[in-house]
Amino acid sequence: MRYLPALLRPVLVDKAPRDHREPDSAFRRRRLVVALVLVAGALMLGLSLSVRPADPAFYPLTAGLAAVWLIGGLGSGPLHLGRISFRGELRRPVLTPVAIGLAAAAVFVLGALVVREIDPLRALTEDVLDHARYGSLPLVAAVTLLNGIAEEIFFRGALYAALGQRRPVLASTGIYAVVTVATGNPMLVFAAAALGLILGLQRRASGGILAPMLTHVTWSLVMLLALPPLFAG
Repeated sequence: MRYLPALLRPVLVDKAPRDHREPDSAFRRRRLVVALVLVAGALMLGLSLSVRPADPAFYPLTAGLAAVWLIGGLGSGPLHLGRISFRGELRRPVLTPVAIGLAAAAVFVLGALVVREIDPLRALTEDVLDHARYGSLPLVAAVTLLNGIAEEIFFRGALYAALGQRRPVLASTGIYAVVTVATGNPMLVFAAAALGLILGLQRRASGGILAPMLTHVTWSLVMLLALPPLFAG
């Protein structure tokens, strides 16, 4: 346990050196693209989760949502994978972000044990899990992971860069949660806020999207596989 702070500081706290400055014209263009994509993405998000579980339309809609985040993120301007300091060298963050994703998932699973005993919260959670229960699990897993990657490219990539230097972690987390309001599900909004804060810290520390991307897809996969059995019956 005494080594834990030393492992977490490079990926959550300490900022790796980098110079990602861009001309004012490119910065203004990025902000415009991000604003337009936020509106389009929120509309697609609400639409994709409004379909009934097992409805075949769920898969193209969620794939379309991922395309919106992906195209918007890549089209906004240059993005970076990021690096963290490890044993005196700057390296791509891989193992630590995966471990953080597993740890965050474990906390959420423990929280789910409480949520399932509270009927209103259980109902809200099951509304989301029904897509995995009654649909094709491989397809649901595929679109879940695809959206996790696409969201990081946009929210911790394009959006974070468009916010500038003024509290980008809190601002990007807040916007991420507000966009999730389009789902109409408070449990998803809470998850977006809690997870988004961790991902934002990783983005600030590493200067790129690789660490939050790995954490996000790890967390998503564990949630997809662990929560349905917990809420069964």
